[in-house]
Amino acid sequence: MIVNEIFHSIQGESTRAGLPCVFVRLTGCNLRCVYCDTAYAFHEGTEMSLDDVERAVAKHDCPFVTVTGGEPLAQPEVHTLVRRLADLGYDVQIETGGSLDISVVDPRARVILDIKTPGSGMMERCDRGNLDRLRPGDEVKFVLMGRPDYEWAVGLLKARPLPEGVPVLMSPAHGTLDPRDLAEWMKRDALRARLHLQIHKYIWGPDARGV
Repeated sequence: MIVNEIFHSIQGESTRAGLPCVFVRLTGCNLRCVYCDTAYAFHEGTEMSLDDVERAVAKHDCPFVTVTGGEPLAQPEVHTLVRRLADLGYDVQIETGGSLDISVVDPRARVILDIKTPGSGMMERCDRGNLDRLRPGDEVKFVLMGRPDYEWAVGLLKARPLPEGVPVLMSPAHGTLDPRDLAEWMKRDALRARLHLQIHKYIWGPDARGV
């Protein structure tokens, strides 16, 4: 498989934000979101065997692993990697942009499903069937560019209620939507969702890599 980077850091996203985590970032993505912060993963990468990836993860002595991208589901080998990591006892989550079928992901892995809003420019590329494939413990994330994206996301949640046990994360696009505005909208609507900040960007800055 083609790997962009493997590094040990603090998880900045999902309900497990703040936990030490090993990141396996795979190369390649079939989407081009306007707010993308990992465009370097579109093409940069090194071919690694699954054994090499396992060894690189193991050297950090951390039980929590996030497989991300790019779009990790674009590489078929990712499913074998996730299965092997789960077999070894790792707590695995996989971050996906939502355009590819998540039903093939090993059920022991937690899926963080990014639902693309109109402001992303990629809304039409989403596989809406993934909303029906979510399992308890998976998570749904909306990255919001502004009020229209927020209202769109709220409308979608009303029209397509999620399964029990699937948290909803509302994330302001960093540097575009003021988190205070999003907080006020969520308070006003008594929205059953979590305000979600990318804490790694507040710790190391929005352009830092591999930290």
